[in-house]
Amino acid sequence: MPLTKLSHVHGTSLEPLKFSTIGNAMEDAVEKWGDREAVVCRHQDIRWTFARLNDAANEMAAGLLAIGFEPGDRVGIWSPNNIEWVITQFATAKAGLILVNINPAYRVGELEYALNKVECAGIIIAERFKTSDYVELLGKLAPELEHSRPGELKATALPHLRTIICISPTPHEGMYRFTDVVSLGADTDRARLIEISSRLQPDDPINIQFTSGTTGMPKGATLTHFNIINNAYFTGQAMQFTEQDRLCIPVPLYHCFGMVMGVLTCITNGSTMIFPDEAFDPASVLETIQVEKCTALHGVPTMFIAELDHPKFLEYDLSSLRTGIMAGAPCPVEVMKRVFEEMNMDEVTIAYGMTETSPVSFQSDPKDPMGRRVSTVGRIHPHVEVMIIDEDGKVVPLGEKGELCTRGYSVMRGYWNDEEKTSESIDPAGWMHTGDLAVIDNEGFCNIVGRVKDMIIRGGENVYPREIEEYLYRHPKIQDVAVFGVPDQKYGEQIAAWVKLHERNSATEDDIKNYCRERIAHYKVPAYVRFVNEFPMTVTGKIQKFVMRDTMIEDLELTIDATA
Repeated sequence: MPLTKLSHVHGTSLEPLKFSTIGNAMEDAVEKWGDREAVVCRHQDIRWTFARLNDAANEMAAGLLAIGFEPGDRVGIWSPNNIEWVITQFATAKAGLILVNINPAYRVGELEYALNKVECAGIIIAERFKTSDYVELLGKLAPELEHSRPGELKATALPHLRTIICISPTPHEGMYRFTDVVSLGADTDRARLIEISSRLQPDDPINIQFTSGTTGMPKGATLTHFNIINNAYFTGQAMQFTEQDRLCIPVPLYHCFGMVMGVLTCITNGSTMIFPDEAFDPASVLETIQVEKCTALHGVPTMFIAELDHPKFLEYDLSSLRTGIMAGAPCPVEVMKRVFEEMNMDEVTIAYGMTETSPVSFQSDPKDPMGRRVSTVGRIHPHVEVMIIDEDGKVVPLGEKGELCTRGYSVMRGYWNDEEKTSESIDPAGWMHTGDLAVIDNEGFCNIVGRVKDMIIRGGENVYPREIEEYLYRHPKIQDVAVFGVPDQKYGEQIAAWVKLHERNSATEDDIKNYCRERIAHYKVPAYVRFVNEFPMTVTGKIQKFVMRDTMIEDLELTIDATA
């Protein structure tokens, strides 16, 4: 009787993992490609070599030490894409500081939670972004800034935060200017930086990224040098990156897509990172590709759709494009086909992963058959192990659906200061339970078919319904609420909320949306609000969100993509 082949894959490679820190990776890049172009920020008119970027990172790192930061301190960054973000990424790594990525869309409540959760000692902020005045928002949380000296903040609401650095030429009360910090490092600080860098270990935590979780509030996924350096390198190798490649990065730096699959992929493969703007704009992306002769482009499906549907799309020369990554949400087959044919990206790849796994676990290969490249997330990454399990934790046979679990170098250290949630996600054998439902076929191709958890992925942003529910429960008129995802052609998924009001209360859909807009990031605001008197329930009293989802799909005549 033949043995049943189980859903377990392990990525092999003749190339060993790199036991290196981010600082060492940067120094290696300078040694190999020092005079080559490393970074272009078109919106800031900046064009630097690897050597110049490294010098800027060293100057900033010495400055951070000069104003009192110590290895292990958490330093947040709340900013859109810019050269200062990139400098900070390398400066904090070189000084042994732990960079905390903060979503530029966060509002006051979310910022307060993030800074306090990981006990940030400092934060680097943009002056403003779009409609958000970051200086004003931070001032609401810490009014003590008005009477504080830079580096000496003592705020009731933010007890651990002492230092704010603003990316602005304008001085602000209680804050350093970014340019001032760069110039503050003395010879003693530079000597100390060298000594600190020599003691850093690849397994040291170096980055915290917030990701929604089962409690409803974001958790701080803690990543090491070793995690993200290797994932970045092998992500680039899957695209066959070399020093000749020029990558257009319109995805945000606060996310793994930007800082790992973008910046670090370029640093470890000698490629040029090119930022078209501080945030995504399809016209600036298309213009950048044409002017800078980009060979690669990253984006979530909604970004590619916006580029393809831009009214002047045909006026741009995209002939230099070759590859890139589409990820962050289910990739529609028809969109992938258009990217191949209309954007000249015949080697574009799809990647799958999660923040907690640094992030990529599966990626398609340009040599894969076209059908597999558009309908699956490819095959396992080098040095990564994956199994698919059933509800009892047993590995299922190939071709059967189950929860995808990942093990290997890429799995995070854990959730910062949250052993309970860490142990719920990473089992004693080291497997990270993703919550995603997947199928692996007999050739090793993986297809993501759903989620065990009811996480919503809207335009590449992970949104956990409970977090939105927690905010809505604070509304004085709301008795009960259930939030869930429904399919959307543009964003992959949209957010829907069923709301039960207290008796003798009334509200409109706009009332609920406006309440959310004032309190949570724009991408978490429900697109659909329905008022109900009761929810579909199980006999044990659990709300059946899948019934609600199916009802909304039918009532709104929504289309479900076959590959989602």
